[in-house]
Amino acid sequence: MAGHAADRRTLEVPADPNALVEGVWPASATRDEVGRLVVGGVDAETLAARFGTPLYVLDEGEVRARAARTRSAFEAAAHRIGTEATVYYAGKAFLSTAIVRWVTESGLAVDVCSGGELAVALAAGAEPARLGFHGNNKSEAEIAAAVEAGVGALIIDSEIEIERVARAAAAAGRVQRVRLRVNSGVHASTHEFLATAHEDQKFGVTLGRAVELGERIRSHPSLEFLGLHCHIGSQIFDAAGFAESAARLLAEHAALLATGPVPELNLGGGFGIAYTAADDPAPIERIADGIADAVAEGCRALGIPVPKLAFEPGRTIVGPAGITLYRVGTVKPVPTEEGWRHYVSVDGGMSDNARFALYGADYSARLASRSSAEPAALVRIAGKHCEAGDIVVDREYLPHDVGPGDLVAVAATGAYCWSLSSNYNHVPRPAVVAVDQGAARVIVRGETIADLLARDVGHEASGTSDAVSTPAEGTSE
Repeated sequence: MAGHAADRRTLEVPADPNALVEGVWPASATRDEVGRLVVGGVDAETLAARFGTPLYVLDEGEVRARAARTRSAFEAAAHRIGTEATVYYAGKAFLSTAIVRWVTESGLAVDVCSGGELAVALAAGAEPARLGFHGNNKSEAEIAAAVEAGVGALIIDSEIEIERVARAAAAAGRVQRVRLRVNSGVHASTHEFLATAHEDQKFGVTLGRAVELGERIRSHPSLEFLGLHCHIGSQIFDAAGFAESAARLLAEHAALLATGPVPELNLGGGFGIAYTAADDPAPIERIADGIADAVAEGCRALGIPVPKLAFEPGRTIVGPAGITLYRVGTVKPVPTEEGWRHYVSVDGGMSDNARFALYGADYSARLASRSSAEPAALVRIAGKHCEAGDIVVDREYLPHDVGPGDLVAVAATGAYCWSLSSNYNHVPRPAVVAVDQGAARVIVRGETIADLLARDVGHEASGTSDAVSTPAEGTSE
């Protein structure tokens, strides 16, 4: 099994281009008697007619189940080695008040990394003591707000922040709990598990300064030092990189333990998911056990007690629970070295899914409004934006008769698609709809052109807002 996402060049022609690959699509995904894609008990055409397209769809039951399973996996692994584990949901993957409620009701804490994310978590009723606050450039106002709210842990990302957080805590008359983010030199998503050149990045401090800066944190009476934190990468499919990182961190942890308490070790997140049939991530239980075993072995070798552990998964909880629905506008066959490729252009694009443009990310897609007996054709699903790089799915096989008016669904879009969305070309951002047991409801309202104009201070209201509103606005019902 690979330690990172598989290369999309292994894409094979499917025997059935209508088939929904297990592990890529939400567990509830199926097709009804007329071939329509159904998620959470609601078919795609009903969703599109009611809420419009593009449309983000999240299976609430799957988010809750994944949160509970992830928590159980890490808690069980920690218990087996004689300690405890706290699992934070990484809000950067996708955050709304509904999501906060789903994951906290499933027993997770929440990780935020901006004043806006903090406000959403608090508005959802999250317990402040179960929030962690990240960020490499937290403003003094954000630090003060987090301290005043009673955030359970502020993650110190630089030497400068030590004084800033200490000062804010003293001004508020509080003792603020903090972690120190360090770079272990491991960057697992590139297979370079043993590399030491990855400290040249904006996050954290070098591992060699962990003890010095940990002691400086302790010198402030307004700060309580919890321990070290590290994040080694994203889309990681096994425990090997985490094991190497843990070994490096534990050496510094032991040195700090010699002069004071270090109750925790936070090993971050980055656990991968299957975006295509070529991806094969290990089950989260296997990853949790592998990390726990590495921590236990490292502590035995150093002769120190096993600390409490903390983790910060996001993608693995919300990513596979989401799909995005698009309506096909045009189909254009284009000759290539591989033969003919069909450019299937849809009514969204890089404004609702920037990940291909940013990272060359891979996705899977299927016809959602029907199934087809036609053979598979190589397609590239393109967006509507004025950019050659506006691609949603670079390589996929859909039935040869895919055409204008069809609905197409893209899988595994629950993480980082809405979070990275924009109004490029003045395209309104889509609604987010939750589906569960045959019911659908809006959890984030979709934007309209009228919303965009309302922010333009040069726009004079002329009573024409209704004329430029999109037909389905995704408002709550």
